[in-house]
Amino acid sequence: MRIALTHNLRLSDAEDEAEFDTRETVEALAGSIERLGHRVERIEVSGPASRTVARLEAFGPDLIFNTAEGRRGRFREAFFPALFDELAMPYTGSDAWALAVTLDKQLTKLVLAQHGVSTPRWQYLESPDRLQVNALRFPVMVKPNFEGSSKGITQDSVVEDPARLHEAVAAALRGYPQGVLVEEFIGGRDITVPFLEKAAVDRGGVLQPVEYLVDAARAGERRHAIYDYALKSHLDDAVSVRAPARLSRAEARAIHEQALLVYRVLGIRDLGRADFRLSEEGKPYFLEVNALPSLQSGAGIYAAAALEGLHVDGVIGTVIESAVERCRIAPEPGRRGRPRRTERLKVGFTFNVKRVNPDPLGEQDEEAEYDSPKTLQAIREAIASHGHEVVDLEATPDLPLQLASTPVDVVFNIAEGFKGRNRESQVPALLELLDIPYTGSDPAALSVSLDKALAKRMVRTHGILTPNYVLMHTGRERLPRELQTFPLIVKPVAEGTSKGVTKKSVVRDEGELREVAREIIAKYRQPALAEEYIRGREFTVGMLGERRPRVLPIMEIVFVDRSDPNPIYSFEMKQDWSEQIRYEVPARLSEREVERLERAARECFAALGCRDVARVDFRMDAEGRIYFIEANPLPGLSPGWSDLVLIAQAAGLSYRDLIGEVLSFAIRRYQERERERERARRAQSAGGREAANGGREGEG
Repeated sequence: MRIALTHNLRLSDAEDEAEFDTRETVEALAGSIERLGHRVERIEVSGPASRTVARLEAFGPDLIFNTAEGRRGRFREAFFPALFDELAMPYTGSDAWALAVTLDKQLTKLVLAQHGVSTPRWQYLESPDRLQVNALRFPVMVKPNFEGSSKGITQDSVVEDPARLHEAVAAALRGYPQGVLVEEFIGGRDITVPFLEKAAVDRGGVLQPVEYLVDAARAGERRHAIYDYALKSHLDDAVSVRAPARLSRAEARAIHEQALLVYRVLGIRDLGRADFRLSEEGKPYFLEVNALPSLQSGAGIYAAAALEGLHVDGVIGTVIESAVERCRIAPEPGRRGRPRRTERLKVGFTFNVKRVNPDPLGEQDEEAEYDSPKTLQAIREAIASHGHEVVDLEATPDLPLQLASTPVDVVFNIAEGFKGRNRESQVPALLELLDIPYTGSDPAALSVSLDKALAKRMVRTHGILTPNYVLMHTGRERLPRELQTFPLIVKPVAEGTSKGVTKKSVVRDEGELREVAREIIAKYRQPALAEEYIRGREFTVGMLGERRPRVLPIMEIVFVDRSDPNPIYSFEMKQDWSEQIRYEVPARLSEREVERLERAARECFAALGCRDVARVDFRMDAEGRIYFIEANPLPGLSPGWSDLVLIAQAAGLSYRDLIGEVLSFAIRRYQERERERERARRAQSAGGREAANGGREGEG
């Protein structure tokens, strides 16, 4: 089968990503699915939902193996299953209703209490003013109502002094304003009961209980025996799993009965995990249930499944088997109730091949923006790995004849074009004329972005700062008042890959300015752009998406030579970056600085009309002001070298995934075009039948 592995990738140790999957977990799951004989596509779901939909529709999975937690809101875990239902794509795990209920601890308790499940008494609070201190027996525990992975739970969460409760609740609400739960703290042990619907069928899929043991020597002094956030994050090596938990027969029977009731009442399917507190008297109290349990290495579900003779691959296979049976997925392709999405397309690949390597000093740079045979082969292989046929279409004057003789469904375009300031738009304009969907921005966005002066005017209309500048056609132009303070930087107005940007580009007086401008005008046969030199840090921001792009981790270009007072990301540095610069991705920025750069990048993307993929360069001065430098809607894709590829790696996107995601947008437009054509054919056919019927009636 074709299985899409949907997930949120953990990129940092921040608490708001605690429930996301690490890269190691994603690769382990993908490896298990592949070993079970399936084809797997890793789909990271952070960012706009349209991006996820496009990738799913492009891949056309038989089944979605879902571990996505969602990023925000009280219904975040339910969002993607609801989306999958809307797309009529079968998926593993519980449906949106079960996930929405189980993420809400208070609502879960209310539902289960009606069916006789024992749970500690509690209060749900959205404001400290509603707290009833005397309504509960102390000690109590204060925890977020809409979080998992023990987020927000520390040793201080257990409150023994009633006088401190109001303060504890207020502090918890500041961190988790959607609501907190105050429940009576039950002394005893934490017991977890995993669930695999197609395992231990005689016990209703309820596996044997497991217990988490804490090594006191590694964990340090702890006032309360609770599985808090510290143990689940940086002290996880102090925790081990005992399977099965040491229970008496009566305790084991009581916990099994309660767990079975929990899973049945809440409609949890395929897999799950229910947490109980076993009191010192041996009575189980339900705490919470996770309908989207962790599948990372060492998770309790694996230890419990091992008691049933299931290894890791067996657990994943059981989850898939359960979903396949429930969704009635036939083993033969195409059995699904919904027609499978386009699988194998003929993908045209438009490019310019680099046959002459550029001189590092920039003297010979005519083909610097073209792509090497090695890069072209990497892109071909990445496209083919998604199941498509690749048709080479080198962007020469013969391209129109090639397209006429070799029809393609979509085009993956990285062609730089032939010449002139509209060169990058030449191939897309031809494809639009022929009504062939293609990757990347349209001709207007490509033309505007390549012309740095025009791009600056456009972004200024969206309130984005950009250095003051003047366009020099001869080198003799009069300098405006705002450009009479040096240094300035001079570069060609319509080139990429830092062509024409050398050590000489930073000019210290008017004489140097005019000399360099004349050289650029003569060499590149285009105007020179002279602009303010902004001292500060340099960043580049990659984006993937259509109207509301996903912003990838921000990259900083760090200049190694601190003796240079006016460093620039020159053509020479781009050819020999390992010696003169280093890349930091994600950049070391405050949360506020990241937000401002991301917002500026999205504004530039929108102002220039970009689509699918783009990279935008900024400088940030000592006062924190962000200046737009230029945009590249046709960024380089050289494996292990191009800025966007390095940024994507930091975001957890392999090279294959990056190429596949860019291609997915064009495939979605292809599918929309095909649906429109089908509607038009049906309308025309219906109109023809009506005309024929009308004619026969007239004859009577």
